[in-house]
Amino acid sequence: MLSGVLGKGGFDQLRIVTLLFLAIFILYSVVLPGFFSVGNLLTLMRTVSVLGILGLGMAIVVIGRGIDLSMIATLAVPSALVLTLAAKGFGVVPAVGIGLMLAISIGVLNGILVAYAEIPSLFTTLAVGIGVAGIGQIGLFDYEIVSWPPALDGIAWIGRGSFYGVPYSVLAFGVAAIVIGIFLRRTRYGMFVYASGDNPGATRLTGIPLRPVLVMQYVISSCVAFFAGMVLAASSASMDTRIFNLTWIYDVILVVVLGGIGLSGGRGGVANVIIGTLLIGTIMNGLTIMNVSFEMQNLVRGLVLLVAVLADSIINPRNEETAQQGDI
Repeated sequence: MLSGVLGKGGFDQLRIVTLLFLAIFILYSVVLPGFFSVGNLLTLMRTVSVLGILGLGMAIVVIGRGIDLSMIATLAVPSALVLTLAAKGFGVVPAVGIGLMLAISIGVLNGILVAYAEIPSLFTTLAVGIGVAGIGQIGLFDYEIVSWPPALDGIAWIGRGSFYGVPYSVLAFGVAAIVIGIFLRRTRYGMFVYASGDNPGATRLTGIPLRPVLVMQYVISSCVAFFAGMVLAASSASMDTRIFNLTWIYDVILVVVLGGIGLSGGRGGVANVIIGTLLIGTIMNGLTIMNVSFEMQNLVRGLVLLVAVLADSIINPRNEETAQQGDI
């Protein structure tokens, strides 16, 4: 009954989160010295841009009723490989091309295991992510932190500098949001993603190639993660392959679920990712200004994620078919 009121009355999760973001933003602006300064707002936008790009890739998979826990490994290893190859004399195009092919291969592997071997995406992408991170750390790189080589300075603008005061990393997030938005809402395959997440059985009966669509979702997710990795590497002038061991993947899931993309599939879009990214970025930025410890910030993330999942279960309840699907 509650889910019906929330969904039909227009008081959906996206609007709730938008109001919550505005309330917290105004509160921080009044209470926290320096929060509303231009420098801090630019720092906030620059900090959340990579997280937002990752959220866009995760959104496609979650809309299709899955999850991709290998995204951080796909962010780190292919982009670090690009930096390594460029440092060894490969040209920009060959280095980026090889890194992109590795990311695509990761997505194809995830997709085949989920769509054809029918292994739940939670376990598939977790195993693939751990494997990719392990291969990168012991087999591909001499050091855990790979520096940005001068040979790639021609494309360093994707994460450095600004355009009329707006950081290029934020513009990269904006461009990615536009592209993903067009794909989801204006293309046939984007509609297939929604259909496969909303009702896989009916989708299959209509003749839509469900398994190739599932593979496509993970390939796109991996390509988006690779793009996010290049933006991050350019902005920080290096790629720390140990990033896989951090809590980033939970932040990505938090952005998607908190923004209102239902774990039951078939719902949500780019706007949900944007507002989820802004809310999480604002909360974490405020906690940093207040000198809250990293451990306490993780506790806050965990509590917010729990609340988001509970809200999702109320607003987007799973039906019997979804519960039996074993999708995530």
